[in-house]
Amino acid sequence: MSTESRIAVVTGAGSGIGRGVALALAGAGWSVALAGRRREPLEETAGASAETPGALAAAGAAYVVPTDVTSPEEVTRLFESVRDRFGRVDLLFNNAGTFAGGGTPVEDLSYETWRSVVDVNLTGSFLCAQAAFRVMKEQSPQGGRIINNGSISAHVPRPHSIAYTATKHAMTGLTKSLSLDGRPYRIACGQIDIGNAATEMTARMQSGILQANGELAAEPVMAAADVAATVVHMAALPLEANVQFATVMATAMPYIGRG
Repeated sequence: MSTESRIAVVTGAGSGIGRGVALALAGAGWSVALAGRRREPLEETAGASAETPGALAAAGAAYVVPTDVTSPEEVTRLFESVRDRFGRVDLLFNNAGTFAGGGTPVEDLSYETWRSVVDVNLTGSFLCAQAAFRVMKEQSPQGGRIINNGSISAHVPRPHSIAYTATKHAMTGLTKSLSLDGRPYRIACGQIDIGNAATEMTARMQSGILQANGELAAEPVMAAADVAATVVHMAALPLEANVQFATVMATAMPYIGRG
């Protein structure tokens, strides 16, 4: 992608994979709009991005936009504000997500929890992709890239993870549909499926997590920076090339043969 227009939107940018990807993009010279529910963690990401080697020195290269991705109005406002500030959107890293209800047996999972996971993981991803699609279709030069954060759970489930797993399987369908519908407008869409990156959400895996055979077992993790490097690679490709699906995982985690 041309270095003259590298404007990225990262959702869930206040922590974990989102923060890591935002910092890596900033280090690669992107201007990054940081979206998430709470302003304070986003400001911390923005502050860290300014100190990242390779980051743009220009004021406003990191742009904080508190956003609830389940709100159509807030998502629309996010993308309109990024377009107004930077002139265009070249990349959406569709990352915001929740593992609410993880560990709860299916028969005990409340409707409210199910709905909250679907609203964030699936509907929120759709709303952001839709808004990005609209901007990318109309801007000049036309086009851009959407990278969806899937999961190993887009392929195989963990025990007691029905809401999360269902939404991550649905993310794959979202990715494929966006890829097809984006072709006439130079909008590429790919998906990164991540397994056991070392973040706050995966901390329990190192002490022991339920396996399919009913046992608890510690699982290896990998550096979140390795995920971020993969996203940066996907993002840097010309729009004539696309990484459709990439799986990045801790080498020895139980995935191949899982269950």
